[in-house]
Amino acid sequence: MDCGCGEPAARARISIGKARFLLWFSYVNRKLVLDQIETLLPLAAEWAAEEEARILREGLPLAEQEIIDAKAIGVREPERVRLLRVDSIPTPRHPILKAAAGAIRFLTPAPRGLTLGHGIFVRSDCWGDRSLVAHELVHTAQYERLGGILPFLRKYLLECVTIGYSEAPLEQEAIAVVTRICVE
Repeated sequence: MDCGCGEPAARARISIGKARFLLWFSYVNRKLVLDQIETLLPLAAEWAAEEEARILREGLPLAEQEIIDAKAIGVREPERVRLLRVDSIPTPRHPILKAAAGAIRFLTPAPRGLTLGHGIFVRSDCWGDRSLVAHELVHTAQYERLGGILPFLRKYLLECVTIGYSEAPLEQEAIAVVTRICVE
């Protein structure tokens, strides 16, 4: 309630000012990441390859329904795919990658799954979620189609930085395919 001293209006100006600053800060962070994307990509690809190797070593092969889904999605080598159950999806430890991921809000808030080539991390509380695994299998098909980790990350991260995660065409493709596969 306004007591006549203009306090709510002052708070509104502060809130608008803070919102503008956060928008500007987000833009600057995204711009910095975009300017450094070619420097970041080899680090990101190295991290992704190491994590994929871990999943392929420790993970479980797809179940029968998941293989059926993978083939329907277009995964060329579903027998290579492994799922690894984890309490939380790992994030890069390298300080530059960690900062870049934060700047573009990648892997936040806690993702339910993450695909790295033929390896898929699945958060424990989401284990057995068909639509989540199908979504991640679409990303596996994209990795295959685009030619591996580095080409996929280049396209995916550029989309996330320039368009935004939720509007990125690779994400939109995954959403559309899951809707088709899991509704049938």
